Amino acid sequence: MKRILFLVAMAAFNVTFAQTLNTPQPSTTQTIKQNFGLSSIELSYSRPNAKGRSVIGGLVPFGKVWRTGANQATTLNFGDDVTIGGKKIAAGKYGLLSIPDKDNWILIITKQLDVTSPAAYKEESDLVRINVKPMMLNDKIETFTIQFTNVKASTCDLNLQWENTSVTLPVSTDVDSKVMSQINDVMTKDNKPYYNAAMYYMDNSKDLNQALTWFNKAVEQNPTAFFMQYQRANCLVKLGKKQEAIAASTKSLELSKAANNADYVKLNEDLLKSLK
Repeated sequence: MKRILFLVAMAAFNVTFAQTLNTPQPSTTQTIKQNFGLSSIELSYSRPNAKGRSVIGGLVPFGKVWRTGANQATTLNFGDDVTIGGKKIAAGKYGLLSIPDKDNWILIITKQLDVTSPAAYKEESDLVRINVKPMMLNDKIETFTIQFTNVKASTCDLNLQWENTSVTLPVSTDVDSKVMSQINDVMTKDNKPYYNAAMYYMDNSKDLNQALTWFNKAVEQNPTAFFMQYQRANCLVKLGKKQEAIAASTKSLELSKAANNADYVKLNEDLLKSLK
């Protein structure tokens, strides 16, 4: 009887041990949150490894819907409305699918969030399908990778890489009309954000004279702000006011040295050298 009880206890111990064993994921899950436009995009997917296998056209067959990852469905959560393939997509969470082929990939944004096999795919749930040309990479990518590249104010690329193949999905969002609406609103109130408004105007090729007016007001309110004087100098350069730009950059250089800010000392020295 004692032997039977011992064996039962050992079996229970082994079952318990097996239930609590923690091992690494074969295909690791990754979640990326990329600030974009005035909000963000959150990507969640699993990253399989090649492990010596033929991947694109092999493990991932041509002509069939792929979850674009492993394990659970790959998803994108847009914090604001975006445009993909010429179609506007409302803010929200969507699935990312693909149909790889040798010379052409179809990338799909779908309302489905549960596609883990071709059988689960419903084409009527597609929001947009875009054809993209695959590019061949010189270096082999062992782990399937999705990343955000070329991230600018209103555009970015979603880039997929695995083995020797790379494909890219362009994404855009409307930033300008929203920022301009904010500027028009806040400039009628107290505590006006002169510097930020001026920077937006200068960086986006808007009315430079208006930008300079706001830079002047920002400098008046913050006389020791060397970075404001530096950007004011840049605005003056764009307006063709060379002597005023030299004066502004010289002042910024003095303030930068007083603040022991080596970065802006160098920026002003380079700007002044270009204006000689």
